[in-house]
Amino acid sequence: MREPELYGTLTYDGLVDYLKGEALRLGVEAEFFQSNSEGDLVTAIQQAYGRIDGIVINAGAYTHTSIAILDALKAVSIPAAEVHISDVTKREDFRQISYLGMACCCKFVGEGKLGYVHAMEKLIEMLRRS
Repeated sequence: MREPELYGTLTYDGLVDYLKGEALRLGVEAEFFQSNSEGDLVTAIQQAYGRIDGIVINAGAYTHTSIAILDALKAVSIPAAEVHISDVTKREDFRQISYLGMACCCKFVGEGKLGYVHAMEKLIEMLRRS
């Protein structure tokens, strides 16, 4: 619903359905979690410890404000990829700071829903090499 000129009209459910298909194509299992609550996002990251091999995260505005999410990502030490549907590098000055990026191995911006796929592919590639 937010700024369709930047984010398109794909719904969250539509995105999840698309990514489930892409995960199947890539031969991986994917879990999905969405919340507007910073604390819920921190809890979800903490609960991934010991269960999840990689995290693809789009924390929206929390990217630029949340040291708590940064600390959670650092604490679990799970390879993480940062995704933004829009190209945050061409937006407001405050969006140039990414706390999450300090704990992520890679970043995909401005690729729409494909950014999530590229993030999964990159994490799979990294995990297979290790």
